[in-house]
Amino acid sequence: MTAGIATTTADIVPAPAGWRWAPFWVLAYVALWPVPGVAESLLSLGSLAAIGRLLFVRFRGGSALLSPQAWALTSVLFFAYWLPELFACFDAVDRRVAFGEVAADLRYLPFLWLAASAVADARGRRITFGGLAVIVGVWTLDALAQAVSGTSALFFGLDAVKLAVSGHRFCNANDYALLDRLGGVLGPCNLKLGVVLASLSPFALHAAGRRFGQWGWLLAAILVGSVIVLAGSRASWITFGLVLLLSGWRLLGWKRLAVVFALGGALLLALSLLSPQVQERIDRTLDALTADEAGVDSALSGRSRIWRAAWCMTTQHPLNGVGPRGFREAFPACDPEHGAIAEWGVGPAFHAHQIVLEILSETGVIGLLLWLSAAAMARRAWRYAEPAAREAAYPAMLALAVTVFPFNTHLAFYSTFWGGVTLLLAALYAGSLLSRETAPAPQS
Repeated sequence: MTAGIATTTADIVPAPAGWRWAPFWVLAYVALWPVPGVAESLLSLGSLAAIGRLLFVRFRGGSALLSPQAWALTSVLFFAYWLPELFACFDAVDRRVAFGEVAADLRYLPFLWLAASAVADARGRRITFGGLAVIVGVWTLDALAQAVSGTSALFFGLDAVKLAVSGHRFCNANDYALLDRLGGVLGPCNLKLGVVLASLSPFALHAAGRRFGQWGWLLAAILVGSVIVLAGSRASWITFGLVLLLSGWRLLGWKRLAVVFALGGALLLALSLLSPQVQERIDRTLDALTADEAGVDSALSGRSRIWRAAWCMTTQHPLNGVGPRGFREAFPACDPEHGAIAEWGVGPAFHAHQIVLEILSETGVIGLLLWLSAAAMARRAWRYAEPAAREAAYPAMLALAVTVFPFNTHLAFYSTFWGGVTLLLAALYAGSLLSRETAPAPQS
């Protein structure tokens, strides 16, 4: 990327009126994550609207939507995600599923253009990033109310609407009986609240810090952090710890941030005394430091067994993996403890629970190289961006970075839900970093 001549305010072309709805579409998609079918429909409709609009204007005036650099980076990030799927399909364990996944994921490209255009100017970033902060705040307060009362008002309302419309609820009685963590607006049969809030927390902390300063940031960190701890996912604890570390040092400095982490440790201890579930997860984590191999697998909720199976798949299919969403089909043949009851119960593992092993096992070395090339391009764009562009994109950059942080456990990146979350964050990063105001102008 050339340093170039920065565009001036007079050079900025306002977004076409037909695209000024983009921030609201993105926010509606995120707000509807508790209703997966509706959220997926909205994503698909947004993709159709975006491609239809571009075809209508014959792709003219693209610079009024995104800078050329944002068009390029958004597309590169998409193809680094999608091409590994395609290459893995041809000898996948289940070719029908693999090709179906590849075909369905093509809709993400126009949606990424739409999401990037939503944050391509100051108005769009204000609406989108501010709206994401509001969504995190509302979901956090609802979850805290559930911790006190035992009921999520938001999920109760959504469940009542689904019952009235379809005659069925989101969850059955067994889901409530087995509930051992805070479900919040996502409910007891979709226990992803912790990881979702952890990945979106940079938007809430950034907004609180800008509007209310250090005390606002600290209050937001305490409220969101409490919900993430009670939501029970230890992976989300690591993700949120990274958010606090990378967000807090800019606002507080290292000395005050050390005090924040000390307070966080005290809060975690207090919550463990109040919640047997939190105490149990802390005990299991500590057991990993002293236990034998079986104990470590138990402390990791069976993930060491899954990781060994993922490595087996990688060695058997090193070039292009077992195919997207083929992990569950290939697992029995690579299960190192075949026949033994797993920590997660009966049945195969559905995915590798770790980003590097997921990429290697499902898409092989080709997939890993493409993902690394995308990471390098994203890093290079950040390195050569103007300071104002970095500041504008910081919440999106942080959210994306902690979501794909490799030294953690993860949801499935080639699943419909978490793949959509990750690609959305990638688009928000590209669109805000290389916005129309700050992207370098082409040289004549």
